[in-house]
Amino acid sequence: MKQLLLNIQPPAAPGFDNFIVGQNQEALASLHAVLAAQAPTRFLYLWGESGSGKSHLLLAAQALGAHIADDVHLLDEESQIILFDTFNQIKAEGSMLVTAGSHAPTQMGLRDDLATRLAWGLVYQLHPLSDSEKAEALRAHAHERGMKLPEEVIAYCLRYLRRDLPTLMAVLDALDKWSLTTKKPVTVAMLKKMRQLQTGL
Repeated sequence: MKQLLLNIQPPAAPGFDNFIVGQNQEALASLHAVLAAQAPTRFLYLWGESGSGKSHLLLAAQALGAHIADDVHLLDEESQIILFDTFNQIKAEGSMLVTAGSHAPTQMGLRDDLATRLAWGLVYQLHPLSDSEKAEALRAHAHERGMKLPEEVIAYCLRYLRRDLPTLMAVLDALDKWSLTTKKPVTVAMLKKMRQLQTGL
């Protein structure tokens, strides 16, 4: 049983089909337009706090052929120059570039020429999911699996577990497998027991 619990499957690869939109409908629609060559620009920059979905969307865009650059706020001087040159090369080629950072392009202390380039395209702030939106995402995920998920389990997850959605989804999947194996319903007590076994407590 312990082996089963510890064998939590990794979350599904980031894609548009498993991105929870929340308050980011406009940003997502514009990203789709850029990828479909239906936008006035081929460049899009996303910014927001950690956990807002920036990396998820960049990886989804990369799977559709876009060039990406994540965490641009962490780039050193040399890397900023490389990204600047890449931007100009992509512009000449007619390709697409989707980038992301922690703040708006001109608010991260980047080289002026790079910050200007990043601001040339579409710029959107991503908003993290609220607790109610995370809860709705967990309910939808449980429904897709045919899993009966009590509200108290959702509340416990949001209060005591890591709050990023991939982790929450992985916990739900593990709970569902344990429930099916033991032929017992999902409960807070089951979740607590699973956490104890996983941490060795």
